[in-house]
Amino acid sequence: MAIRKVLHYGEPSLREVSKEVHKVSKKITDLVRDLLDTMYSQNGVGLAAPQIGENVRVFVIDVSTGNEPLNPMVFINPKIIKKSGAIKSNEGCLSFPEAYTDVRRYKNVMVKATNEHGKPFVLEAKDGSLLARAIQHENDHLDGILFIDHCINRFETDAVLEKYNLPHIDPDLLVEEKNLEEELAGND
Repeated sequence: MAIRKVLHYGEPSLREVSKEVHKVSKKITDLVRDLLDTMYSQNGVGLAAPQIGENVRVFVIDVSTGNEPLNPMVFINPKIIKKSGAIKSNEGCLSFPEAYTDVRRYKNVMVKATNEHGKPFVLEAKDGSLLARAIQHENDHLDGILFIDHCINRFETDAVLEKYNLPHIDPDLLVEEKNLEEELAGND
């Protein structure tokens, strides 16, 4: 279909909560193709609809690496229904070119969603896998939450953002994650 412009951090629409998809229409399947084309063109692991200016509850992920065949996954109206464990993850985002920081994530997640054919599915991702982290990262985009809102060290993250001429973190948007903080502290 088309490679779309990826919105960068600072665009207000990245902070908006996305709307539910009521029907997997041609418009939605075209959006899915655009998300995949755009993600692959940028060598991304995932891309959410709000990142290309479409505030609907859709994201795509492909965690294949190296010589593995492409394995695109489509999530429409996803809901994380189970989460456990805690890991520290170094993440970046196509909306934050070249900026990476350490964040807190759940180690295991189970997500319920609909695919591009309108079929519901449940997927479990475990052991802090790239898939488990990507599901959380992309799902957050649908609620206007960005990976920096989960940062482990706000001041280090601000320094990284500054290096790439991106706005500083809004401390009011940081996600409270006491259970993850405590579990990670116990792992050190």
